[in-house]
Amino acid sequence: MRNPWEDIRLDDYENHMKLDSVMQLQTMNSMMKEQFEAYPASTAVVLGIAGGNGLEHVCRDKYKTVYGVDINEDYLKTVSERFRDMGDVIKCLKIDLINEADRLPCADLVIANLLIEYIGYDAFSNVVQKIVPSYVSCAIQINTDEKQWVSDSPYLHAFDRLDEVHHQMDGNKLSGVMSGIGYTLIYHSSEKLPNGKALERLDYRRI
Repeated sequence: MRNPWEDIRLDDYENHMKLDSVMQLQTMNSMMKEQFEAYPASTAVVLGIAGGNGLEHVCRDKYKTVYGVDINEDYLKTVSERFRDMGDVIKCLKIDLINEADRLPCADLVIANLLIEYIGYDAFSNVVQKIVPSYVSCAIQINTDEKQWVSDSPYLHAFDRLDEVHHQMDGNKLSGVMSGIGYTLIYHSSEKLPNGKALERLDYRRI
C-alpha cells in the first residue's frame, strides 16, 4: 500500500501549514535557521524535506552538501526547482525511510522536523544509525488533543489517511530511544502554536 504522504499535494500541505491558525511553516522556518547554524557540520541530511522550507538558510560557505530526503517525488522536484541556484549543494533523494534506510548517506548533522511521528521511534533509530551523524536536531509536535492532532483548516481532508502512519510523540521517550543508540540530549526548547499545540525541539550529540 502506498504511503499516504505520496498522495498529499504540496500546495495543500504548505497552504495548511502556513495558516494563522496553524503557523507551523513559519515556526519551522525560523527553527531550521537555528538548526543549520548551531553545530560544526559541513554535511547535513534533512528528513522529510517536503517543499524545502528552511533551505534558504543553508550557508554555502559552511555546507558542502545538504541532502533533502522525502518519499514524495513531486516534493523533491519542487525542491530542485526552488533551489536550483544552490547548485549541487542541495541533493534530493527519494527514499522510503522505513524500508530503504540502507540507501541513506552519512552526514555530520540530521534534521528531522515533524518526521518521527510518521515513521515511529524504531525506524528513526535505525535511520540515525545508518547516517551516523555527530548531531541530530528534531522537532516533534506535542498535542493536547490526541483525537484532533491535525489542526482544523480548509485543507483538513487532504490529510485523512495520515492516521494510518501517525505516532503520538513524547520527548522523554524519544530521548530514551536516542540514549539507547549512543546520543545524549544537549538542547531542548518548546515553541507554542495555535490550538494548544507546541513544537518541541530536541537536539542530541553522539557520545
